[in-house]
Amino acid sequence: MELKVFGSVKSRAMRVIWMLEELEVPFEHVPAAPRSADVMALNATGKVPVLLADGVPITDSTAILTFLADHFGRLTAPAGSLERARQDSMTQFLLDEFDAVLWMASRHSFVLPEHLRLPAIKDSLKWEMERSQNTLLARMGEDAFLMGAQMTVPDIILTHCLSWAIAAKFPVETPALVAYAKRMRARPAFKRAAAR
Repeated sequence: MELKVFGSVKSRAMRVIWMLEELEVPFEHVPAAPRSADVMALNATGKVPVLLADGVPITDSTAILTFLADHFGRLTAPAGSLERARQDSMTQFLLDEFDAVLWMASRHSFVLPEHLRLPAIKDSLKWEMERSQNTLLARMGEDAFLMGAQMTVPDIILTHCLSWAIAAKFPVETPALVAYAKRMRARPAFKRAAAR
């Protein structure tokens, strides 16, 4: 399968690039900016990442991760299994409680027109993030990865969100999450992806 990823590693495209590095499959990377001509030709919203799989565009980082995991049969539990239901539940939790909070903070920092930004909203978002971290700790087990002994899609999403939170100066201070983020970011595939 011919794979081409559009988007910078400073965006959610990092998730897709990291997964492809973990899978050790060949792909082309185009570090296109959101709303660039290349991206607009593939995604009417202008958002990245976009994955071209044999010439067919797939948008939304989670949809892309799920497609790649299912296609290559790695970094996921089998579709239709109880393990997959648990994995999908964790994925949705992370998207609702981490990704959405960070995206809202970004929108009020630099995405929205300046006259529509509400900088004070970030205080409530930081509070939400702290509460979500405590909930996550209650859901995490003792294993190396979120869903057990094997790395899965939620690990990619959480690690990206934790990196994003730290860059946005959101508190990530729980020792278990700090250790988890360091361990995940030390993976060779993560380092290869981040170096692009």
